[in-house]
Amino acid sequence: MALCSTPESFLPASRLATVLTPAIPRVGELMRRRADCLSLAQGMVSWAPPEAVREALRAALIAESTTASLDRYGPMEGDPELLDAVRQELAGRQHLDLDGAALLVTAGSNMAFNAIAQVILDPGDEVILPMPWYFNHVMAIQLAAGVPVGVPAGLMPDPQRLAAAITPRTRAIVTVSPANPSGVVIPGHVLAAINQLCAERGLFHVSDEAYAAFVHGSVPHQPPGRIRGSGRHTITLHSFSKTYGMAGWRLGYAAVPRQLLASLAQVQDTVMICPPRITQRAALAALAAGPDWIATRVASLKERRRLVLEAVASARSQGLPITLPVVPDGAFYALLSCATPLAGEALVERLVLDHGVATLPGEAFGIGGGEGPSLLRLSYGMLEPPLLAEALDRLLLGLRQLLG
Repeated sequence: MALCSTPESFLPASRLATVLTPAIPRVGELMRRRADCLSLAQGMVSWAPPEAVREALRAALIAESTTASLDRYGPMEGDPELLDAVRQELAGRQHLDLDGAALLVTAGSNMAFNAIAQVILDPGDEVILPMPWYFNHVMAIQLAAGVPVGVPAGLMPDPQRLAAAITPRTRAIVTVSPANPSGVVIPGHVLAAINQLCAERGLFHVSDEAYAAFVHGSVPHQPPGRIRGSGRHTITLHSFSKTYGMAGWRLGYAAVPRQLLASLAQVQDTVMICPPRITQRAALAALAAGPDWIATRVASLKERRRLVLEAVASARSQGLPITLPVVPDGAFYALLSCATPLAGEALVERLVLDHGVATLPGEAFGIGGGEGPSLLRLSYGMLEPPLLAEALDRLLLGLRQLLG
């Protein structure tokens, strides 16, 4: 006897149809069809965590095999030792004003953003995102029944354009600096203006600083959380994934206005009760590695960045209709504009399947896909220079054929 078709009651909730589809898994599916594909798609670094991380884990497992403390639930907001180290990192090294703020350890900064969205948004409330946006931010807002408001404020966001987008339903403005996907480092005075705008209008300023250590040009990263009095309305997000090469460890932390902590506890306790305790030991050892360890690894990206810039400039000088809309002085991304009738998603598919190189389409970040040029995000953090050079050769050869 044949079974009937799947009834509505067996299908996912209809509200999920309004949530963006993750970009990385879609490209991953394409890459599985081309075994030799080189990836300029996912945002990761090539280095491993500090050796002290693995040493700390080995020591912890041996020392605590009889007490089993790592096997028990810990505090919702994170273990005291790690919170102390995070406080020293934020208040000591980065000079954040934590007056009025609380600290929270999460499973990556993406989880922190998701929890914030759940806490500050009622259905229909709005969050302003300068475009290009980061797609996981959009998804978290949508999952919280909020409305992501993309504002074309420029790759260097114009505070006045952001101000013009504020409505009675606006709850927050989000900035990402250094930026994903453009690699822009937003100057301190611009971030300060946005922070002041939020303070004046009763909004939260969510400052995603996952790439804070990744600055290659003359403009320094200047967190808005340094501004005196900002702790009461500024949410600062950090991650161990990029800086310490710990993407798979899933740990991050946030400085949040203290008045949100009780509500964030409701979300955190529901989702994971407490941050993984063994991973917190790893994070504690990573922070202890110090700024010199970080600086050495970030400096290794300069050669890769040079390869990207020179490859694009050379191809452009030979008549290929591509350009970098902005010089990427931060993170490890470059936004590439391509004069082609192909939409970014179609271009990505052809580059993967026909030429063995993966990128992300601009549409994933809310840009491109219209009558203008297609846009691609290139991530150069994961490939060592020889493989990066090969990936760029494949990319540019593919673009010559597809754009020609």
